[in-house]
Amino acid sequence: MIEVPRDAMGLMVNPIDALFRPRSIAVIGATDKPPKRGASVLVNLMTNACGATVYPVNPQHATVFDRACYPSILEVPGRVDLAVIATHATAIPEIIGQCIQAKVRAAIGLASTFRERGPDGGSLENGILEQARAAGLRILGPNSLGLMLPGLNATFAKTAARPGTVAFASQSASLCASILDWSLTQGFGLSAFISMGSMLDVGWGDVIGFLGDDPRTKSIVLFMESVGDARAFVSAARAVAQSKPIIVIKAGRTEAAARAAASHTGQLTGSDEVLDAALRRCGVLRVETIEELFAMADVLAKQPRSRGSRLAIVTNAGGAAVMAVDALIEGGG
Repeated sequence: MIEVPRDAMGLMVNPIDALFRPRSIAVIGATDKPPKRGASVLVNLMTNACGATVYPVNPQHATVFDRACYPSILEVPGRVDLAVIATHATAIPEIIGQCIQAKVRAAIGLASTFRERGPDGGSLENGILEQARAAGLRILGPNSLGLMLPGLNATFAKTAARPGTVAFASQSASLCASILDWSLTQGFGLSAFISMGSMLDVGWGDVIGFLGDDPRTKSIVLFMESVGDARAFVSAARAVAQSKPIIVIKAGRTEAAARAAASHTGQLTGSDEVLDAALRRCGVLRVETIEELFAMADVLAKQPRSRGSRLAIVTNAGGAAVMAVDALIEGGG
């Protein structure tokens, strides 16, 4: 496991490291009754925790899969870096409060929560976010499938990804599951597999920043329904795209699709024209289909980055040259 800086209290200096490099993980809502999420996550972590200590937490069980189970995270005997919350949404505000008391640095919310249900739900989520940020607790999700890295499987997926050099992150949990199945049938390896969910807190900028420093990741592919914190996204993408290709497929290009995306994630997608311009300025590549997404990622991950600012186009016909120039300019070249 990669060692990360800690302060005098033993807390990770950068809380986002607790999400991707935890030394200890609590599964809140752990159970031994599949197919419940608390059972699936715990089973995955019992065999793929990257050396981290795993604590089941559930007040209704004394043991889970022959492991001691604690009634709350406040009674776990060791310090917890990451909490995976596999309970019903209504329990989340109280659990987040307990995580803050226990000085947990990161949490993954698996349940869909409140924002999708309207303004009142959004207000409740904002209260959770304010409380978490004041305490330095980072939250992935809610409405997340979880995350996978080589050796770490903090998801409720039925299978683990093959190791590879392409990182995949998506706001759609169902698409995450489909891509995972597809990658296994195709023998396509992943260096990271991150289900962003509703992006209450952890956003594209955080994930791109981590993947930019990840030595296993050679290219980054994103399925995006909304941008979230545009400033953080643009800043991280501009820095990372200089060394690693970033390829995006953006849902919600049409007005009707944008409304559907808002009902799914609780966020507005914004102007597609503005996003296109921003992606070009950042050096991020945009594609239209899932097939293009991974084909381009695979090719770019295997090629050295081009150097210099000059490009020569060689063709056997003038028309083909004109088409190549159009494609280059439209792609931000």
